[in-house]
Amino acid sequence: MEVKKGLVMINTGHGKGKTTAALGAMARAAGQGYHCLMIQFIKGGRNYGELAHFEDCQNVEIRPTGLGLIRRNEDLKPHRQAAEKGFLLAKEEMESGKWDLLVLDEIFLALRRGFLTKSDIRGLIERKPENSHLILTGRDCPEEFFELADLVTVMQAQKHHLQGGVKSQAGVEY
Repeated sequence: MEVKKGLVMINTGHGKGKTTAALGAMARAAGQGYHCLMIQFIKGGRNYGELAHFEDCQNVEIRPTGLGLIRRNEDLKPHRQAAEKGFLLAKEEMESGKWDLLVLDEIFLALRRGFLTKSDIRGLIERKPENSHLILTGRDCPEEFFELADLVTVMQAQKHHLQGGVKSQAGVEY
């Protein structure tokens, strides 16, 4: 399917919904016949609902490349290596030109952790095929990327159930 103008979109902020919004965009795009790929930079090793939902969708792929939640005092080297592999996969898939929508989920968390550089991410944005959409998600997106984007959404939590002691739940957080 031909996209009129491929957009760069950023979902950032400390509120819930960055990945959820990107998944909704993928569902909408897939419904229009677009080929969609999400590369997850931190997520991995857990039964995320989006993996099961899109498993049978012919034009949607989700590839977790991360190792999951990073715990305090944990060795970061394996997480860094996973993020670097995710970056190389993103670069390869972007250059393939076969995706109408590419989502780089939690790429800004990988940046914040020092697993990727600003230059890495800027290069991906600049190499985006003209007719494909790119969504980048994660907390703490540096504002310098706002200038490279066509759409920036900053999620801001006013209240969150985790603050009330309610733990993460299947179907809501994963």
